[in-house]
Amino acid sequence: MLKDKVAVVTGAGRGIGREIAKTFAGYGAKVVVNFNGSEERANSLVEEVKAAGGEAVAFKANVADFAEAEALMKFAVATYGRIDILVNNAGITRDNLVLGMKEADFDDVININLKGTFNCIKHVYRTMMKQKYGRIINMSSVVGIEGNAGQVNYAASKAGVIGITKSIAKELGSRGITANAIAPGFIKTDMTDALSDKAKEAMLDHITVKRLGEVSDIAETAAFLASDKASYITGQVIKVDGGMSL
Repeated sequence: MLKDKVAVVTGAGRGIGREIAKTFAGYGAKVVVNFNGSEERANSLVEEVKAAGGEAVAFKANVADFAEAEALMKFAVATYGRIDILVNNAGITRDNLVLGMKEADFDDVININLKGTFNCIKHVYRTMMKQKYGRIINMSSVVGIEGNAGQVNYAASKAGVIGITKSIAKELGSRGITANAIAPGFIKTDMTDALSDKAKEAMLDHITVKRLGEVSDIAETAAFLASDKASYITGQVIKVDGGMSL
């Protein structure tokens, strides 16, 4: 489905990003694994992909930094000659009620989740325009649509990602480039694993299918949007939340 496509996946060292990178590689893509934390985790992913017969390389960059985001895209082009797919997945949380939220907590989340998305798109823009082909997939959240107490910074960043997605879709559609956002609900990750059973039960009360999502649910959605099967889908926000937001 993605044979010989070149994909850059930000925040791919763990969680959803890691699963997206593995899934893309499994479908034949050459994957640039971006990370800004554990180099060991990123390298282990690259080795796992290679062991399965795929192709991947790791590159450290803080996407919130304009120059580092540019270096990431230049590395991808220098390594593989092009960039067909960009997945803006890198993100953090710094949850707190507004009363207790520090300015730095707000700024850090906006800088990585929102400005990082802009930075990466900015530096892949010309490459995809010259190719007259590209798939941009931005990771939003149902929180960016519905809001959530204690997550003003995160909700703002993810709502902003939706705004970027729709604007870029309008800018680049005539060049054969699509831009879509995925809005996950509650997905099984390290963060949700740390929650109490009571908290998980409270979540399930709001989820129609009565289970938490798997990282594979997000990765397969991303793979579809990245493929030519989704060439007529752009500017959309795909909720993958088990009916939580109904």
